Amino acid sequence: MENSRNPNQGLRQRPFTGTSPPMEEDPGTISGLAVIEAALVTMPATPGVYRMLDARGDALYVGKARVLKKRVVAYTQVSRLPERLRRMVFETRRMEVLSTASEAEALLLEANLIKKLRPRFNIVLRDDKSYPWLMLSEDHAFPQISKHRGERRKGATYFGPFASAWAVKQTITALQRVFLLRSCTDTVFDTRDRPCLLYQIKRCAAPCVDRISAPDYAELVAQAKQFLAGETPNIQKRLAAEMEAAAATLEFERAAALRDRIRGLTHVQGSSRVNLDGVGDADVVALHMAAGQSCVQVFFFRGGRNNGNRPYFLSHSKTDITPEEVMSNFLAQLYEDLPPPPLVLLSHDPGDADWIADALSTKAARRVELHRPQRGDKRAAVEHAETNAREALERRLAEGTAQAALLDGVAALFDLAEPPTRIEVYDNSHIMGTNAYGAMIVAGAMGFNKSAYRKFSIKEAKPGDDFGMMREVLERRFARALKEDPTRDGETWPELVLIDGGIGQLNAAAGVMAELGLSDIPLVGVAKGEDRDAGREWFHMAGREAFQLPPRDPVLYYLQRLRDEAHRFAIATHRAGRSKALTRSELDDVPGVGAAVKRRLLNHFGSARGVRQAGLEDLENCPGVGPSLARRIHGHFHPV
Repeated sequence: MENSRNPNQGLRQRPFTGTSPPMEEDPGTISGLAVIEAALVTMPATPGVYRMLDARGDALYVGKARVLKKRVVAYTQVSRLPERLRRMVFETRRMEVLSTASEAEALLLEANLIKKLRPRFNIVLRDDKSYPWLMLSEDHAFPQISKHRGERRKGATYFGPFASAWAVKQTITALQRVFLLRSCTDTVFDTRDRPCLLYQIKRCAAPCVDRISAPDYAELVAQAKQFLAGETPNIQKRLAAEMEAAAATLEFERAAALRDRIRGLTHVQGSSRVNLDGVGDADVVALHMAAGQSCVQVFFFRGGRNNGNRPYFLSHSKTDITPEEVMSNFLAQLYEDLPPPPLVLLSHDPGDADWIADALSTKAARRVELHRPQRGDKRAAVEHAETNAREALERRLAEGTAQAALLDGVAALFDLAEPPTRIEVYDNSHIMGTNAYGAMIVAGAMGFNKSAYRKFSIKEAKPGDDFGMMREVLERRFARALKEDPTRDGETWPELVLIDGGIGQLNAAAGVMAELGLSDIPLVGVAKGEDRDAGREWFHMAGREAFQLPPRDPVLYYLQRLRDEAHRFAIATHRAGRSKALTRSELDDVPGVGAAVKRRLLNHFGSARGVRQAGLEDLENCPGVGPSLARRIHGHFHPV
């Protein structure tokens, strides 16, 4: 999801200092060079960020500078610029300048704006996934461990980031095996009357049924924190001493339990694929470039443990770009969303390394070191990350070649002028018209673009009206597209639209597109045959007879994958909506009643109906509900 946070938030900025003057002439007749020269008249000689905008106001480029005026004046020397920058200057129709209090703030603001605006001439980190964290809830007598994404909440401690949900799951399993911490929700915890399976397999201490005291459980939590902070040897020595003491006092069952925990800890220590001895928190960042593309592999180490790795593929239009420039832009954008660790190990020195280190130190409120190791374990870790980056990029290039051949086949099959760069596929999901959702998936030259997926909660179509649902989804999707990009110059317009359905769905879709004046976008209905066997799909297009493809045609397999992915996404969206509806109660509509108060009310009265029927005095006597909130709840259910 695109970052919606104010790109200027958190920075001590000076007032806006320079914008090229408004132009009464046609923008197409005014050169970008004149725009830049006009902006230079009022441009300050301070640190800051500048934006070059095109005729529609979209950002072409976002740059930073120690001295704005000195940096921007270089764009007026057109003869010395490479072709890419000449084109950028030619397309510039307006400039915006924002001065900052320091060079570090300029770099942080630049990274924020690049991720938000995605300028065409910048190196853009196209990664919209949030990072998973391990959360230890500490607002409960017996803290719970769980995976967490999104905004942090009070009353919890977070450890991470982790490269993937799988890496978090592995760590949670280790914590359960060694420290016996609970992973169940508070609701499940409060309602259990006997131990669950995790207790039976020795992965939970069963605090829910008082198999462990609060002080003993708190000691386990403290040990788990030490483990996550990298203090594993101390924990192992303590457990060994406790095991020997238990054996000496003939407490063999306790000694056996401690032995199992020591074995689990030993297994966890030996399971890391890459070790960084003597390093607590660090990231390993390695770059590989080939065929005009770049891949950066990042390994996350926290508390000496490998929290997994993730590849990042960078988008840039420049062909003569240097590794130093790629690394510089990548680091600024990576740590715009993440807290930087004290040490970052690099395969290439970034341009302006000191500047970046200062900016990351400012963000972290402590010293952050950028280091390119030449020998030893740290160098071995960087080389391992470089190998992963190279292999990931090679796989992507190979997949891209195969994908290009399939898109050529799609273009030939549906009589498209050229291979499509964006294909949109639509499907609906509901049960007897309830919890109806429409889903859109997007595919292109690099496979599925999951950050572009969209879901639509059906609001107007009648229950069970599949054609009406499809009309509503397409009308909402393309009416918004026309509003945001009426000239259709952006990258969000499809060259091909696939509809999961037969001629009826296709006609419904065609009617909407005609009303919106978009009849030039090719529409194809994909329907299964009478026996509904995969491989015997019928394809429907306006002006052509329905047709089928040979069962082993690679293009058929590709189109099936698109249809199946849309179907999967639609079902997942429907199930999520249905689950949310099932867990919703009338208490959710009461102002001021959050999750904690709702839980107290349900525990006290037994159900939402009990709360609704309770008197004012009964509500006031509920733990955690004061007189003011009690009157609000009572007034909601008993309006005067």
